[in-house]
Amino acid sequence: MADNQQTLDRVIIKFAGDSGDGMQLTGTQFTNTAAMLGNDLSTFPDFPAEIRAPQGTIPGVSGYQLHFGSVNIFTPGDECDVLVAMNAAALKANIIHLRKGGTIIANSDGFDPKNLRLANYADGANPIVDGSLEGFRLITIDVTKMTRAALTDSGMGIKEIDRAKNMFVLGFLYWMYNRELNYTENFLNEKFGKKPDVLEANLKVLKAGYNFGETSETIADRYIVNPAPMAPGTYRNIMGNQATALGLIAASQKCGLDLFLGSYPITPASDILHDLSKYKHFGVSTYQAEDEIAAICSTIGAAFGGKLAVTTSSGPGIALKGEAMGLGLMLELPMVIINVQRGGPSTGLPTKTEQSDLFQAMYGRNGEAPLPVICAISPADCFNAAFEACRIAVEFMTPVILLTDGYIANGSEPWRYPKADDLKEFKGNFITEVPEGGFLPYKRNENFLDRGLFPELKD
Repeated sequence: MADNQQTLDRVIIKFAGDSGDGMQLTGTQFTNTAAMLGNDLSTFPDFPAEIRAPQGTIPGVSGYQLHFGSVNIFTPGDECDVLVAMNAAALKANIIHLRKGGTIIANSDGFDPKNLRLANYADGANPIVDGSLEGFRLITIDVTKMTRAALTDSGMGIKEIDRAKNMFVLGFLYWMYNRELNYTENFLNEKFGKKPDVLEANLKVLKAGYNFGETSETIADRYIVNPAPMAPGTYRNIMGNQATALGLIAASQKCGLDLFLGSYPITPASDILHDLSKYKHFGVSTYQAEDEIAAICSTIGAAFGGKLAVTTSSGPGIALKGEAMGLGLMLELPMVIINVQRGGPSTGLPTKTEQSDLFQAMYGRNGEAPLPVICAISPADCFNAAFEACRIAVEFMTPVILLTDGYIANGSEPWRYPKADDLKEFKGNFITEVPEGGFLPYKRNENFLDRGLFPELKD
């Protein structure tokens, strides 16, 4: 049993395992608990390809990195302090991101001959026993064996039991960092309330992992990470795509226009469509089009009809929308085009990220059609960026491009709920009556501004 407790300012943990090991869920639960305890944090989900690679191979490794602390946290971090490796491939893929002297928590069952072969280790080489990890602090736990032992009398099959391995690791880390179990217990009750056998199994393994840390002599130290100094207010943990959706809704409410989203699903932008579809009671209409061109053309139609019109996509889709964006500019329509950037040219890399579409956003239209470009800097900032993009679009009657990226869209951080009164109202310069001399939207004054939209500016 550990008696020593150390206080740390910040910690970076990387959860890594096969796609079926539940590392995203494990990381999310640790993140939510850290947020509830008042830590500042930033996360980085690292998904493999959507077509799952063979189990146990390096391309099939899924990861989730969490940076939390008692100080201001601005990024998920470059090198992690703790690497949770559920198998040999997870270790091999992520060891280069672990700082020297860092801690490795390895599931020893994931380093059997088959897993070592799939991870391309040389014959007979096993890093958790051959001394090659001498520069790190190595903690080996047979997570699979412990999980099965905890559920011996559950009546569940081996395959079902092994799905709970991530809960054992989560419980052990909760003990290691003095975290409470109740937040994850509440989550499990909500998620599996109608499946009592599954609920009981997950709760049992979660507590088994915590008790293993408490009763074994695996490590001699526990760690305390105190709450971060944060401005008073109500906070929630928010992902970038969620913040974008809420920013669009807030802008819709503040300008008095119903919100329309015309979108074709594409990674990593699809969650904005998913989230907005839940808010019909706020006057939000969502339309899943048959392709990217149809999506932005429906957005143009909605803008013509007086809606706050938005379309979402990523790099490949933005290329297809280019001609219609030029049309929106010519017609002076209030539209927001959101590009959640991903890596690579052409169809790109759906689960990898680059901020490589800036020039495309600035110059990627024929006829040199200039558009305002807004860029979000963090998951929480997506709310502000989306709100500002809508304000510019409506006040100046122009399409606006909003850039985020896969890391920002899927990453998360604490977000303080803004007060509705602090969000400024803005109104569109819509002409409701035909002005004297007829409606000539193309006429400009000496400042090249539309006299119909800005009548206070004299000729």
